[in-house]
Amino acid sequence: MMKNPIIGRVWKFGDDVDTDVIIPGKYLRTKDMQVFAAHAMEGIDPEFAKKVKSGDIIVAGSNFGCGSSREQAPLALKHAGIACIVARSFARIFFRNAINVGLPLIEADIECQEGDEIKVDLLKGEVTVSGKATYEGNKLPDFLLQILADGGLVAHRKKIQIKQRE
Repeated sequence: MMKNPIIGRVWKFGDDVDTDVIIPGKYLRTKDMQVFAAHAMEGIDPEFAKKVKSGDIIVAGSNFGCGSSREQAPLALKHAGIACIVARSFARIFFRNAINVGLPLIEADIECQEGDEIKVDLLKGEVTVSGKATYEGNKLPDFLLQILADGGLVAHRKKIQIKQRE
């Protein structure tokens, strides 16, 4: 299920992007993923959900996903079409929630501009900007790559259970 490498257009954000701007609290009473997608990043860019395209990539600074531990934040980005997030660092709970819902991410400090095309190779742990500069990031451990490959933690656990029954 996990595509590698991931190639997409950059949406650039700064440091300390918290879960309240990723998906504002007033939308948390629903379980409708389309509502989450329609309001993704609304707290920082009200037009983001209308402009983002499937396969796009977010590039951010430090501490992306800080704030509350809401799992809806990575779900909103995933269902808005974000294929991957590259950040200098992630809030730990956001990082694990993203893995659990099957949203690929990588910690890497890269130089790029909004609209650039980047290639994220999760297996190598590197990011290439506009086919030119390549930056080394933190390669995910194999067990997290396997969870992403299976489509998230629930799908991963189901796959393991099926194998155990065989």
